[in-house]
Amino acid sequence: MTDLGRFRAVLFDLDGVLTPTAEVHMRAWQQLFTDYLAGRDGVAPYAETDYFDHIDGKPRYDGVRSLLASRGLTLPEGSPDDPATAETVCGLGNRKNDVFAAVLHEEGVRPYPGSVAFLDHVERLGLALAVVSSSRNAPAVLAAAGLADRFPVVVDGTVAAADGLPGKPAPDTFVAAAERLGVAVPEAVVVEDAISGVAAGAAGGFGLVVGVDRGVGADRLREAGAGLVVADLDELVPA
Repeated sequence: MTDLGRFRAVLFDLDGVLTPTAEVHMRAWQQLFTDYLAGRDGVAPYAETDYFDHIDGKPRYDGVRSLLASRGLTLPEGSPDDPATAETVCGLGNRKNDVFAAVLHEEGVRPYPGSVAFLDHVERLGLALAVVSSSRNAPAVLAAAGLADRFPVVVDGTVAAADGLPGKPAPDTFVAAAERLGVAVPEAVVVEDAISGVAAGAAGGFGLVVGVDRGVGADRLREAGAGLVVADLDELVPA
């Protein structure tokens, strides 16, 4: 059993770590790019692996750019206030977000039971907690899952944009969360399910990077820098 008591904080990714909203994001991205790529001569259709290879864990517009680049496509950047119908990077990203918001509103979200058990455990140990998410929807998801009051620090896509922080796989958002908690980077644990997020934790020099394998693959998480990989966070809760 990993000795978490030697650390002072745990920094959680949200989608796929605390809540199964990664599945909602996957469906929204699939709907967006299945439609967008359809009928383009010589362009490969969207595949499930595209989410893990090009999108997972990245800020929304970075995901759009990455997926388009994988098909040799480029679009004007546009601006974040572009309508969802705009043929721009931001327009496509906003179109995806509309789909995500609609599904979240209709279906709601429940946190993973194992993640709640792990939260209870690290709170009993007295560790400080933060959420570090590329999504601008993080506050809404935390509220919908009943977890908002458990995280005094949330560094999400909105905060990153306001503070000029590069997104994952850069470590800056995790570093910012540690600073806001008043904890040194080596004293903090990063918990991630995405290759880009694990890479961010490893690049930042955090004390431990825990990879949660929700479908990416344990070997890929280890290759990205995870020091420990679990299928569910309840594996880290003492019996």
